Amino acid sequence: MGRKIFVSYKYADSNVKSISENIWQSDSARTYVDKLAEYISETSEHIYKGEDDGEDLSALSDETIWEKLKDKIYDSTLTIIMISAGMKELKPDRDQWIPWEISYSLKEESRKNKNGDSVKSHSNALLAIVIPDSRGSYDYYTYNKTCCTSECRVLLTNHVFEIMKKNMFNIKNPDKYTCADGSVVYHGDSSYMISVKWEDFIENPETHIKKAYDLQSNIGLYNIQKEI
Repeated sequence: MGRKIFVSYKYADSNVKSISENIWQSDSARTYVDKLAEYISETSEHIYKGEDDGEDLSALSDETIWEKLKDKIYDSTLTIIMISAGMKELKPDRDQWIPWEISYSLKEESRKNKNGDSVKSHSNALLAIVIPDSRGSYDYYTYNKTCCTSECRVLLTNHVFEIMKKNMFNIKNPDKYTCADGSVVYHGDSSYMISVKWEDFIENPETHIKKAYDLQSNIGLYNIQKEI
């Protein structure tokens, strides 16, 4: 039986590189999610896609939002977040779907099974896939540079939601050092939520999915942020 994967993304974000074969089609983050399902279908994963982000959340209670999400998220084991250039709107995190979807993915929720017994879910593994913008670039979120005397990867965490930011570089005992210019370099698996470029993910999806599950099995090493 395949693992159940929940995919969270900005449904209508069109600031993405075109990947469809139809030149008349306007691609969006949803195009990448549909393509993602194709890439990982060979491993018999079950894909559940996030909400259409057109609904205003500001008037909804926490309970109403959970009712909308629980059947998709409850028994999932991995949440994939599609990072796109226009993912984050200029309004509070609580009024946007993605933070809620991540929050409920990480919470341990109880519900009754068919026998009436209470069963508790576990915190999902997290994997962020970075979509190239309309210029084909990833540098709105990540790029490489020289740190101290070696190459390092920079992640612009201010681009993402606070709950994502707090689940990055959140290992309890980090292996890090500070360069002369004040920049901090982390070594090893410093983040519970790992980030991978789209082009790297599609080369070998299972490698990156397995990595996320490996981190989940060591979740006690991380300070997990579950609240928005």
